[in-house]
Amino acid sequence: MNKIEILALAPLAIISKALEDQYVVHRFWENPDLEKHGPNIRAIATNGPTGVSASVLEKLPAVEIISVFGVGVDAIDLPEAKRRGIAVATTQGVLTDDVADQALALLIALSRQTVAGDQFVRSGNPSWSSFPLTRRVTGKKVGILGLGSIGKALARRLMALDMTISYTNRKPADVPFQFVPDIEKLAADSDFLIITASGGESSRHIVNARVLDALGPKGMLINVARGSVVDEEALISALENRRIAGAGLDVFDNEPRISPKFFTLKNVVLAPHAASGTVETREAMGKLVLGNLAAHFAGEPLLTPLDF
Repeated sequence: MNKIEILALAPLAIISKALEDQYVVHRFWENPDLEKHGPNIRAIATNGPTGVSASVLEKLPAVEIISVFGVGVDAIDLPEAKRRGIAVATTQGVLTDDVADQALALLIALSRQTVAGDQFVRSGNPSWSSFPLTRRVTGKKVGILGLGSIGKALARRLMALDMTISYTNRKPADVPFQFVPDIEKLAADSDFLIITASGGESSRHIVNARVLDALGPKGMLINVARGSVVDEEALISALENRRIAGAGLDVFDNEPRISPKFFTLKNVVLAPHAASGTVETREAMGKLVLGNLAAHFAGEPLLTPLDF
């Protein structure tokens, strides 16, 4: 029996062998001849940042399913997928806790200057008392932008730190936190503004200069969602001019080629889009990518379908 042909749009190292054992895999980064192979390709494996463009989809007339290693779908041409009846599956659910953990880690590292403290000790400075005082975390006010599964998991962690939690969302959620529909007001009322919202055009640059100014010179921004949610030039300006106290960032515009201006700033903690980057979660994500493909081709319901 001939193997089903799929297109891998991004290297998915943790499942690459399993994919190649089960399918004929055309690696997009190796420039396969899609004019020749495209009509035979029935599935796409990709990740959130890479997505699937309209220009790729138009070369794959037989595609039936897009299986995503991640939860972000803003880089996928969903209208075209829906028009053609292409199923989309993500790895929703399995990365929630790790992303929430990363948001909390960035918050604490930024507020308590953990990275700077490490560098200070490594420098051999004998006068430890000269290290500047940092900011308390416990008991502070947090605004969460986007209260989906990750936002809710984060809120549970923040409650253990006696933090006051408010949030903004497309609509109020059934939670014991204050709903603040205006982002600027949410920022103005927060010591920390944490972004866990979805990406895409609807949320592009919604954290702009006005929101950052509302957050203020003692406020800190944490982003574990998508770089596109933040107006990055406005953020850099706010950081350079100390209009906000600092930022903890796991995501950026144009990553991994991020603005070199970040490297000169002392009031940022930077991470390489690794919020879900634990062995346990990446293995679980890989199993879901494979499981969704297998379910589809067996004529069974997808494990984690995207409702769109």
